[in-house]
Amino acid sequence: MVTPLDIIKKKRAEAVARIIGRGYLSTKRVYVGMATCEIAAGSKEVMEVFRQAISNGGLTDVYLSQKGCAGRCNLEPTVEIVEEGNIPVKYGKVNPERARQIIEHHLKNNEVIEEWLI
Repeated sequence: MVTPLDIIKKKRAEAVARIIGRGYLSTKRVYVGMATCEIAAGSKEVMEVFRQAISNGGLTDVYLSQKGCAGRCNLEPTVEIVEEGNIPVKYGKVNPERARQIIEHHLKNNEVIEEWLI
């Protein structure tokens, strides 16, 4: 016989699996600006570079999401990286090539690219 406690335990396990599966507990978080103006500046292509790196296994323990308007139209597209134990950093004027460099230097080797910071 299935008890109410069994049902709750099952639902909890499913919720925890979803949280982990979606990367919500990752130690690195990447937020790509996806407001209308950032999309016009090329942020969809930037997002796709990060998405491909994660799906290809080139990046692990990374949560990728979008963010709204940062109010910095002259610096778009923007990418914010939040890492456990570090101060968040925000890169400006990110194009697909810069996104690949951010992946290689910052996300894989912990080397912040100072000249692109805003």
